[in-house]
Amino acid sequence: MKFEKLDLNLLVALDALLTERNVSVAAERVHLSQSAMSGALNRLREFFKDELLINIGRRMVLTPRAESLAEPVAEMLLQVKTMITTPPEFDPTTSDRRFSVIASDYVADVLLAGALRHIHAVAPGVSIEMLLPDDTLTERLERGEIDLLINLEPYLAPFHPREVLFEDDFVLVAWAENDLVGDAVSFDQFFELTHVAVQHGRNRHPAFEQWFLERFGRTRRVEVFSPSFSLVPQLVLGTRRIATMHRRHAEHYARFLPLRLLSSPLDIPMVREMVQWHKFKRRDPGVQWLQRTLRDHAATLSQPAPAASMGKG
Repeated sequence: MKFEKLDLNLLVALDALLTERNVSVAAERVHLSQSAMSGALNRLREFFKDELLINIGRRMVLTPRAESLAEPVAEMLLQVKTMITTPPEFDPTTSDRRFSVIASDYVADVLLAGALRHIHAVAPGVSIEMLLPDDTLTERLERGEIDLLINLEPYLAPFHPREVLFEDDFVLVAWAENDLVGDAVSFDQFFELTHVAVQHGRNRHPAFEQWFLERFGRTRRVEVFSPSFSLVPQLVLGTRRIATMHRRHAEHYARFLPLRLLSSPLDIPMVREMVQWHKFKRRDPGVQWLQRTLRDHAATLSQPAPAASMGKG
């Protein structure tokens, strides 16, 4: 079918080419031979009267015209895909649908584990693929590859619906037998003690270091870098290290590990964990059911207790 003299089938090839910037990889993505994709590229070049992709060294780069086409073409195809693949109704008791959710291990411990127990009971055929955040999480939401993204507000994708799930603040965590830590940690002692810090992403930036540097002109003495939030308590046990953790997460581990939770001497801002979905999925009854289920479970979370010396030990 042609529209304004353009074969609409070529839009799928165009999207793959603009995304992958490689003829062979684009061909694999849409299940075409390399020669067929090369032919599609030639036809697209003829229609748009532009090279679209040009070779620079060993890689292909987009022309300005191709750059201007990339986002609207991807959005248009995603909207069509959502329209034709989204079922008009969703019944959790009979559905066998699979959802994908990006969330940190902290959110998994604090929120998702309990919510998934509920889903197991009320929607036995539904499956959930849990994915950890990476440097491409907003791109994956934009491409419609995931159903829900749970993250801090500054790291969500722009122009897509979102809502608050819960808020949390921070406490210090120490091994119950840490003889360097008393009933409180002073400002100076905080920077003298050694720490466990979490670092994420390709650039491996520790979570708080830039904030500490900008606010106080100094950084922590980080002795161990953890790739996950959930590993932090284990890296504190049996040592004189301390860690700064989300209060809800720290309380979770203090129920069964010999940890002490103490107020931080620093006024660290609270965080808001939010859930986001693609704007084209706002009428998807399954995605909206899952979003409501998480929101309802978040509403049952108890308010964090005051940071005192508590936990086992």
